[in-house]
Amino acid sequence: MPGMVYLVGAGPGDYKLISLKGHEYIQVADTIVYDRLADERLLAAARPDAEMIYVGKASSKHTMRQEEINQVLVDKAQEGKTVVRLKGGDPFVFGRGGEEALKLVENGIPFEVVPGITSAISVPAYAGIPVTHRGIATSFAVVTGHEDPTKSESTIKWDKLATGVDTLVFLMGVENLPHITAKLIANGRPAATPAAVIRWGTKPEQRVLETTVGRAAQDVAEQGLKPPAIFLVGEVAALRQQLAWFDTKPLFGKTVLVTRAREQASVLTNELEKLGACCIEAPAIKIVEPESFQPLDDALKKLPQYDWVIFTSANGVERFFERLWSEGYDCRMLSNAKVAAIGSQTAAKLKNYGIKADIVPPEFRAEGIVDALRGEIQPGMNILLARALEARDVLPEKLREMGASVNVVPVYRTVTGTADRDLVREQLQSGAIDVVTFTSSSTVTNLLQLLGEEGVNLLKKAKVACIGPITAETCEEYDIKTDVKAEEYTITGLVKAIRELYGEEEK
Repeated sequence: MPGMVYLVGAGPGDYKLISLKGHEYIQVADTIVYDRLADERLLAAARPDAEMIYVGKASSKHTMRQEEINQVLVDKAQEGKTVVRLKGGDPFVFGRGGEEALKLVENGIPFEVVPGITSAISVPAYAGIPVTHRGIATSFAVVTGHEDPTKSESTIKWDKLATGVDTLVFLMGVENLPHITAKLIANGRPAATPAAVIRWGTKPEQRVLETTVGRAAQDVAEQGLKPPAIFLVGEVAALRQQLAWFDTKPLFGKTVLVTRAREQASVLTNELEKLGACCIEAPAIKIVEPESFQPLDDALKKLPQYDWVIFTSANGVERFFERLWSEGYDCRMLSNAKVAAIGSQTAAKLKNYGIKADIVPPEFRAEGIVDALRGEIQPGMNILLARALEARDVLPEKLREMGASVNVVPVYRTVTGTADRDLVREQLQSGAIDVVTFTSSSTVTNLLQLLGEEGVNLLKKAKVACIGPITAETCEEYDIKTDVKAEEYTITGLVKAIRELYGEEEK
C-alpha cells in the first residue's frame, strides 16, 4: 500500500503563520520535503527520526528540478511513508503544487492539500498595505512576475490587466521589474501610480521600498534589493504611511543571539519576537541529569525530616519533582517543610506542582534569599537545597553560618550546548548580531568554550545583555563588557532592559 502525501503550505515566512493542520502533519511525517521559503524552525516540530530532504529553489539556482521533486514524492510514498511536501506560501498559488498533485494522481498515490497563507495578501498586510480598501480598491489580482520576457508571446493579458484591476501583486518579479513596469505603463497604468517592493515579508528581515510604477526598477537597482520579494501596484500602497505596524516595532531590525538551553529558549525568543527582533537560537548550555541520582534519592527518602526545602531555579523545581514521582513519592512528602524559591519564575513553576512558596525574596539571587530567611532559620534546622551542580556556594555557606544543617543535592547539571559554532562565529564576526543575551553564568562560560580562543573578541562586536549581577560579574571575569543588565532578574526584566537600550520605554 502506498503512503500518503500532504502538500502543505508553510505560509509567507513568519513560521507562526502555518495552519494547525499543517503543523500537525509535520509532527507525524516520516519524510519532509521542504523548500527555501519554508522556515526551518517549522522542522523543529518533526519527529527526531523524520527524514529531511531539502529541495530549495532560488532564482536561476535549483537544488533539484521540479520533475525530480515530483519523483521524490512518488518514490517515498511508494515506500509506504507519510510524506509532507512543505512549501512556502500556498501550494496552489505559483507553488507548482498542482503539478506535484497530478504526478501523484498519475501514480495512484493519495494526497491532501493543506492551504497556506499566500504571500500575495500577507506580505502586503505586514507592510501595512491592504490589497483592497473601501473607496480605493475593490479588486486585486495575483500575477507571476517570473514570466520569461524573451518568450515570443506573453501569456499575461497586459492590455486588460494594467488598468482592469485596482491592485496588482506580482510574485517573484524583482528581476523582471523593468519588463513588468514597461508593460504596465505601455498599457495605460500611470507611471505615478504608488507601488511597493517588499522583501522577506512577514519576517524580521522585512524591507519595504515605497516607490512608483515609473521609478520602481531604478529604485530597486539603486538600493540593491534582491529576491525573494513581491511587487505591489495600486493606490493602496500609499496607505502604508498610516498603517505600517510590523516594521515599526521597537526592536525591528535588531538581531538577538539567545543562548539559553533549547527547551527554555522559546520563552525569551517569543518575547523578543513580539517586539520585532530577529532571534538566532544558539543554545550554549544543555540541561542534563546529574552524574548520579544517589544524593537526591537519599534526600527524597528523608524529605519529612527537613524544615526547609529551597529551590534556586525553575529547572531545579522541574527536575526535583520528576525524580520525586519516578521514585514513587508525591507532594505529600513535603508536608512538614517550608519552601523557599529564588525568583518569581521558580515560584511559578512550584505552583504548577501545587506548591506555594513560603518565601520568595525580592532580590532574585542567593544573597536575597539569605536576607529573607534571617529570623526564619534556627540553629539545628535541616535544610535541603536542590539546585544545579555548578551553582555558587554563597547560599549554603551563609545558611551554615546561621547554624543550619544544609544538604546540597544536584538535581541537574549544565553542559556545553548544541549551538552551531561556525554559524555563531560567522554572525558575530560580520556584525550581524546586535545583542547577545546571557541568562546565567553557565551560558557565558559555555558559549566562550564553544567559540574558542576568539570568543571574547567576537563578543565585543555586539552588545551584551545579562539577566542579573551574577551573570554580569561572570562576563567581567572574562573582560566582557555588559551593556544591558536587567533590574528585575527575570526574562521579562531582561526583555525590558533590551527594549530600553534602544530608546523604547514600555508604554
